[in-house]
Amino acid sequence: MVAAPPGEETIREALRDCCDPEIPVNMVDLGLLYGVEVGPEGRVRVEMTLTSVGCPEAESMVVQVRERVEEIPGVTSCEVALVWTPPWDREMMTEDGRVMMRILGFG
Repeated sequence: MVAAPPGEETIREALRDCCDPEIPVNMVDLGLLYGVEVGPEGRVRVEMTLTSVGCPEAESMVVQVRERVEEIPGVTSCEVALVWTPPWDREMMTEDGRVMMRILGFG
């Protein structure tokens, strides 16, 4: 039996396992996740950004997100799109993200 496609919140929760390699805070709390779409066939599209356009870890972060989403029951594929509008800034972080950044000494 094939699992039903997961909901957007399931995807977002799973992406809390993914961290920016340079900033050990998960991508959701950093505010890098801009959108999640789940199609009826289990195809997922994730729109995300990075903390900077020149991020040297861009490719590894895209792979990390795609692989994590594809582990979720009911997901048949995952496309990850990097978007730059709006540009990321610290205001996009959750309160948990801000607390973690302070604890880690990032301001």
